[in-house]
Amino acid sequence: MNNQLDIRPIQTKKEIRDFAHFGNHLYKDNTCWVPDIEGDLQALFKPKAADGDEAVVIQGFGAYRGNEMVGRILGIVNHRANKKWKTHTVRFGIFDFIDDLEVSKALLNAVSEWGREQGLDNIQGPLGATDFDKEGMLVENFDMLGSMSMYYNADYYPRHMEQLGYEKAVDWLSIHLNIPKELPPRYIKTAGIVKKMLKVHVRYLTAAEVNDGWGKKVFDLLNEAYAPLYGFSAFTREQAQHFISAYLPLLDMRMMPVVVDENDNIVCLAITMGSLSHALRKAKGRVWPFGWFHLLKALKWKHEDTVEMLLIGVKPELQGIGLTSLVFLELIKTYNALGYKYAITGPQLETNVKELSQWKYLNPELVMRRRCWKKVL
Repeated sequence: MNNQLDIRPIQTKKEIRDFAHFGNHLYKDNTCWVPDIEGDLQALFKPKAADGDEAVVIQGFGAYRGNEMVGRILGIVNHRANKKWKTHTVRFGIFDFIDDLEVSKALLNAVSEWGREQGLDNIQGPLGATDFDKEGMLVENFDMLGSMSMYYNADYYPRHMEQLGYEKAVDWLSIHLNIPKELPPRYIKTAGIVKKMLKVHVRYLTAAEVNDGWGKKVFDLLNEAYAPLYGFSAFTREQAQHFISAYLPLLDMRMMPVVVDENDNIVCLAITMGSLSHALRKAKGRVWPFGWFHLLKALKWKHEDTVEMLLIGVKPELQGIGLTSLVFLELIKTYNALGYKYAITGPQLETNVKELSQWKYLNPELVMRRRCWKKVL
């Protein structure tokens, strides 16, 4: 094997396939690894891969020794986020590598140099092109099964980052919950007060409604609710339509309650779905020829015992007064009716005390911490 390290920008079909497959190769014997669908990663390198969003630019890099890939990284420039936050940041994501400091250093340097060429002065990550992408590097609990919506990585990753001079920017926490069999009295009481005070009620959207106007309302609320959060940039109409088209078929609308006011404005919502972690492991990152069966089985016939609470959004002026109690009550009833036992929340900033405190009535069991790192170029 040639030990000379070669960093290549991802360009050829073979390099794209290598990039998409590398995580599954690196973690093939790791029982905690949840593969990405390799076709989705390959699609990143197609023209207009960022959903027609010219404000986002990406460039992949692969680390090779001879013909064997030993690491990968995606460089991302989100011009809209940089403009909003008045920063000059290049992001990195989809960062995986063997336990070799030369490899991790060279990959990060490649993204850093690419960023400098565009006039940027700092690097942060793991982050995505949008806030629906995976973000944060796992820094504890490496022996827990990963998630389809969050990064998993080996325990040597944070050590490399520290040795390379990177510092903590922010941490996100995801909470593992035991779904209660009984409705928490605190939620019942709070929900009754909020419904009466605000004249709101819970409803469930149909797929047709999401495609016919209500999807826009969902993303309008998310853009409002998430605007102050770290690194967030608003979803464009094109991005919203892409997510609706790509992910709506995967959602069970019974697990997506929305709270609306008297004028049918959405003031609170939750998007959750059954976990596909085990199904993705069985599919080994490939839909064809047989991976589709494991995914369809988990979605339609025999689901796993865990749900992923992908996101919760509340209209900013109504945050902190108990609106989430309405969706939690609905979700607990639905989860129990469908036989789910556990839930995993999406990543939440450790500084978002209001959001984190809401889980104390849902039997929190474990916290998993993921970190965004930063460095001046």
